[in-house]
Amino acid sequence: MSTSPLAPLPPSVRADLLYRAARFELDNRLWQAALGGTDRARPDALTDRPTGGLLRLDTLIEALAAEDRLQPTLSPDTPPPPSAPSAPLSLGANQHLAPALERAAARTGLQPEVLASIVDAESARRPDGSWNPASRNPRSSATGLGQFLSGTWIDEARRPGSWLNATAEARGWLASDGSIRPEARSALLALRTDPAASIEVIADHAAANLRTLRARGIAPSDEAGTARAAYLAHHLGLGDTLRYLGAGLGEQRAGHLLAAQVGGAAAERRIAAAGNAVSAHRAWLDTYVDKRIQPARFLSA
Repeated sequence: MSTSPLAPLPPSVRADLLYRAARFELDNRLWQAALGGTDRARPDALTDRPTGGLLRLDTLIEALAAEDRLQPTLSPDTPPPPSAPSAPLSLGANQHLAPALERAAARTGLQPEVLASIVDAESARRPDGSWNPASRNPRSSATGLGQFLSGTWIDEARRPGSWLNATAEARGWLASDGSIRPEARSALLALRTDPAASIEVIADHAAANLRTLRARGIAPSDEAGTARAAYLAHHLGLGDTLRYLGAGLGEQRAGHLLAAQVGGAAAERRIAAAGNAVSAHRAWLDTYVDKRIQPARFLSA
């Protein structure tokens, strides 16, 4: 009798994977029904899914990445290496958030200026230049300093070992199976507008994404590269980041993502100028990242 690939995993992780596999399969069937029996029109549809039975473990992980879901922890996290000393943070109108950034950085092994650059690239600003913790994206459920989608925030709350999971457990928001109690959902999602909470979750999310990128052979060698990789995973989701840094996004997916960022009409103009959606999206995103993800800007001279 062959051994299941799930057998070595802790019970809580096995249960989470099985739940997600079932949810993914149900989601796939609903899409097929809505699209008349095919999932070809779905931008992020995977072409290598098994034809029947439970998803293979490696396929499940890739599927969850494509769905912008946080990756399950397949082995206990090793303690983060201590961050190298850096200059004091210089945040201007956001200086009051320096302690929160430093706490989250110390806990996850990231540099506080890396986290500051992610917040600065994601959050809307008030007229005085301060980050707006209540900012919302009118085109999605993205909210707060980290512009977390509802599903991603809930997945962080369900992930054992994360700051949000510990907070949800302490507040009685988790059911016995680790899911979010229905009556606690609103309070959990409202926590996205708490700047200190958003910073903690940004740090956990970045650390988890970086671990997976390094496991896939993407190992930034310096702070700037680490910040860039962490932001791409935060902005695109892990699955699209792996494709973006590898063979590249497909034409349909690139066009969809570009339109979500700059609007349909502007995306069409950029695509026409670049000749295709992949080049247009890459030009826009690379320019944006180069301009906004500059950790050194948030350090005192």
